Amino acid sequence: MSDKNDLQTKCIDTIRFLAADAIEKAKSGHPGMPMGAAAAAFTLWTKHLKHNPKNPEWPDRDRFVLSSGHASMLLYALLHLTGYDLSLDDIRNFRQWGSRTPGHPEYRHTAGVEVTTGPLGQGLANAVGMAVAEAHLAARFNREGQTIIDHYTYVMAGDGDMMEGVASEACALAGHLRLGKLIVLYDVNKVSLAGSTGLCFTENIEMRFKSYGWQVQKVQDGNDVAAIDRAIKKAKKENGKPSLICVQTTIGYGAPGKQGRCDAHGSPLGEKELQGAKDTCAWPTAEPFYVSEDVGKYFRRAVSRGKKNEKAWLELIAATRQKDTALADELERTLSGELPLNWDASLAEFAAGSKDVATRKASEVVMQSIAANVPELAGGSADLNPSTFTWLKGLGDFQSPDQPREGLHGMVGGAWDYSGRNIHFGVREHAMGAISVGMALHGGMIPYTATFLTFADYMRPPMRLAALMGLRVIFVFTHDSIGVGEDGPTHQPVEQIMNLRQIPNMTVLRPADANDTLEAWRLALTNTEGPTTLVFSRQNLPVFDRSVCAPASGVHRGGYILWESSTNPELILMATGSEVVITLSAARALAEEGVRVRVVSLPSWEIFDRQPPEYRDSVLPPEVTARIAVEAGIKLGWEHYTGLGGKIIGMDTFGASAPGPVLYEKFGFTSANIVAAAREMLPVR
Repeated sequence: MSDKNDLQTKCIDTIRFLAADAIEKAKSGHPGMPMGAAAAAFTLWTKHLKHNPKNPEWPDRDRFVLSSGHASMLLYALLHLTGYDLSLDDIRNFRQWGSRTPGHPEYRHTAGVEVTTGPLGQGLANAVGMAVAEAHLAARFNREGQTIIDHYTYVMAGDGDMMEGVASEACALAGHLRLGKLIVLYDVNKVSLAGSTGLCFTENIEMRFKSYGWQVQKVQDGNDVAAIDRAIKKAKKENGKPSLICVQTTIGYGAPGKQGRCDAHGSPLGEKELQGAKDTCAWPTAEPFYVSEDVGKYFRRAVSRGKKNEKAWLELIAATRQKDTALADELERTLSGELPLNWDASLAEFAAGSKDVATRKASEVVMQSIAANVPELAGGSADLNPSTFTWLKGLGDFQSPDQPREGLHGMVGGAWDYSGRNIHFGVREHAMGAISVGMALHGGMIPYTATFLTFADYMRPPMRLAALMGLRVIFVFTHDSIGVGEDGPTHQPVEQIMNLRQIPNMTVLRPADANDTLEAWRLALTNTEGPTTLVFSRQNLPVFDRSVCAPASGVHRGGYILWESSTNPELILMATGSEVVITLSAARALAEEGVRVRVVSLPSWEIFDRQPPEYRDSVLPPEVTARIAVEAGIKLGWEHYTGLGGKIIGMDTFGASAPGPVLYEKFGFTSANIVAAAREMLPVR
């Protein structure tokens, strides 16, 4: 490393001690990685990262993902020093109420934070999605002599990220896809929160990533800026492979009693140890939050560089507009997140009397129509397209154009390159979810995923983060109940729908027929405030006669009166999905007995609960307390609508292996059982 008095060293130590001082003042935080990885972060941010601190949303910026989100003060120090809208007072207010510097980085909360990180491994997998989006948009919009989309995705990750299974899933796929603009700086300090990584993590990471198809380099000294710089340059020259740079660092660098030890990971250094670190680094002052004038000027060169880079890009866009106005307009629309005009004009209702159809199959029909008009819709399933029906026919496979295709089967037609819109995630549900989150974060794409509902459990962390960040991701789940049948309880979801309903800002839709499905997709595409979960049946369902039943547009209210024998009901039956048709049959039988009965379809609790009280009361009049809910899932939660005096026909156990109709009978999801439950609630006639 250079002499302790040179400007470069002062810059690196400024990062270290801004982080350590903030953590000390907050009396909580993680100083180890910010102090150990400061030189690597400095090298990347001052010598390679293409960004404009005065416009964090510039579309062609490089993306930086701090996958080790516990090291948030490393990122906050860099953001402040390079000129983002993050003041020294914000740094001083680290981890406090209302602060713009929360304990882990939060997307849309702090200028320059690209992704909410903290759950280890997620950020690295999100970065794979960002690289997918960059490659896809480049293939879609770049022309010879006009490279409109051209940026890198950089990640700083640690040992904890590498231990998480989602990182393995995502990085294996990244290697297969040959995402050459993905570069990961791996902070190898061999220490985790509980002790040395030697206690549990001794695999050869370099060999592992080479086997994935990555370029792998090693930097022996994490403070050697020149070596780190050379490694990043080499990584940028490798177009056909993602790159892993293993940087050997010392956690808590400089702290005399804690460096290299787990003590430095997740607790403030303490006043004495912090001063010892400053002494070790010949820091010129004991003053906390010190930034010298020359250091500030050096870092803020990023502003002029960023403005220059963005100006050149805008000039390129202007030149493109002169040559191809339609292309420039489409790029602007796509990056803005706005849907095309009349994108849903070709959506056709399913006619009454149509052949019974599973909602997963109706979804397939709807998806083809949407995809033809919404070119940013792209995604795939966890190796389940023949079951989930979520392929986009004829719209190509997202693959490296250099990936051999001889002897491969199951392609959906169209391009075999990065312009393809069908992503083959493989049996990697967790990575699929996290990669899709990264695609949404990047912008310019509307990602969807698909798998069986019971496997939503594999995807829960990225689904939660999508909701937390307010991202437009569409999670499709089929095989939604015991109606799956013979595959048995391992594949029959019971608690999953209710689990997903509990995620704040997640919209869950379980449509009852094909036309409900069409409206559910319409809602999913227009929901820009958070993710949407679409839950579809495996078994065929009748298409309701909407001249008798209410229009499917009622789905947009979350819940609606599907049918009633009287506008003054004495009994309300409510259901979702495939149980609605059974409930409707029971209602008609009760009506023949003279019962004033109403059937309410509740495809989305979240949307229904957002409706004005007047509307909700018109659907579920408070004075009507005789209520029965029917859903082939766990009962817990339905009290929200039935009240404690109502009845819930649901699941108390897991399912079983048998034909679907048999299971519905055995577990009580029959018209006769609903009628019997209703008779118990009503006065004797």
